[in-house]
Amino acid sequence: MTATETATPILTLSGHAITKVAQLIADEASDEQLGLRVAVKAGGCSGFSYEMFFDPETNPDDNVTTFGTVLVKVDAASAEHLTGATLNYSDGIQGAGFSVENPNAQRSCGCGQSFS
Repeated sequence: MTATETATPILTLSGHAITKVAQLIADEASDEQLGLRVAVKAGGCSGFSYEMFFDPETNPDDNVTTFGTVLVKVDAASAEHLTGATLNYSDGIQGAGFSVENPNAQRSCGCGQSFS
């Protein structure tokens, strides 16, 4: 069984997020299979937390979507929490970083990395 390339993405990336992730991947390695894994794990101050890292592996249950040159991998368990979410990147006077707009989150903590 192979991973599913989804026509409708589980998670979308803003234009700024695509640009930043593509830059980070280019700086990291030249492995064509290196993609951004976005996952939801139990923990954090609100019950769940987001986890993002570069992953060369693609698992059979992954939902895989390509945004430009960026491969995004979401495991099946995380997909139910991330459906309809958007990954954003901002680089402003208050600092730079990624944030997730998640319509499935009923509440989130002040750090923006944890939700329920």
